[in-house]
This record gives sequence, structure tokens and C-alpha cells, in this order.
Amino acid sequence: MTERLCLRGPVLSDVESYARNFVDYDIIRFLSAVVPWPYPEGGVQQYFEEVLLPQQGLDRWAWAITLKSDRREVIGMVDLWRQGKPENRGFWLAKQHWGKGLMGEAVGPLTDYAFDRLGFDQLIFSNALGNKQSRRIKEKMGATYLRTEPADFVDPVFSEQEIWQLTKASWYRMRAG
Repeated sequence: MTERLCLRGPVLSDVESYARNFVDYDIIRFLSAVVPWPYPEGGVQQYFEEVLLPQQGLDRWAWAITLKSDRREVIGMVDLWRQGKPENRGFWLAKQHWGKGLMGEAVGPLTDYAFDRLGFDQLIFSNALGNKQSRRIKEKMGATYLRTEPADFVDPVFSEQEIWQLTKASWYRMRAG
């Protein structure tokens, strides 16, 4: 829980609201080209049943983001995974909630969880070069920019990704103020 959000494990009954808020080109365009577009009918259900839920708590951890005022409506998701390719975290947020600081609010406690409970020593993040909102979240967290490299995204206008690193020590220094 945060001031405005409930962060909880995803469940199969989340499929409808997840699909309603995720299947939007303005969101998906910033994601890796492995995400299909147009998004297939039934794709969210398949993703939950075949990828997300079977791996939950093994080598991947996901949190549904809901507002405290409506804990059934999934407005975003944060994922962590052990094996980075190169990143260890991904996220999305419903477009109607952009610019309100919600993702920054969500990633704080989940970063604590990654370092304190899951034993990560560092997290690697990435974003499409040009995704200023995603970049800004990493900057506010105290992540260090490492490099820019080629990458494929759903939107072909993006052809490079920024790679960032956040160490456990730098996270705690930043959190301490």
C-alpha cells in the first residue's frame, strides 16, 4: 500500500480491467517488439494463464496497481524478473493516470521489496530512447545511466533503448535523503 495505491499480486479476475487499460497503442508503443500489435483478442487472458501466473513468485514477481478507492480496477502493473535481458523491471500505467506521480509512488516499495526480500544487489532498467516519463522515474530513483543501445519496440520510431543501473547501496543512500 502507498498513499494512493494498492499494490497486490495479479489474479485471473484482473484480466478484464488489465485488458481495458493496457491494450492501448499509446502504452504498448513503448514496449519491446515481442509484445504483439495489434494486440490479439484473448491475448491478456493467454498472457495471464501461460506466462504471468505460472511464473509468479518463482523467478518473476508482478504487482497489479489499483487505486485504493477501487481495488478491483487494474490501472497498471510492475514486473520484476531475476534474469535480466538486460532489464529486471518493467511497468505500464493506464494513460488516464499519466502525469500524476502514480508510477513513481508504486516503484518505491517494490524496489525496497526487490532489495530487502528478494535479495537483488542491483536492478537494471531500460526504456525506449525518447520515453521521457519512464526516464524521469529512473532519474528520481537515483538510477545511473549506463548506455544507449539498439533495440526493437512496438513503435518502429523507437530504435534504441537507454540502460540504467540502480544498486542496493545507491537506493538506500537516496532513500535516506
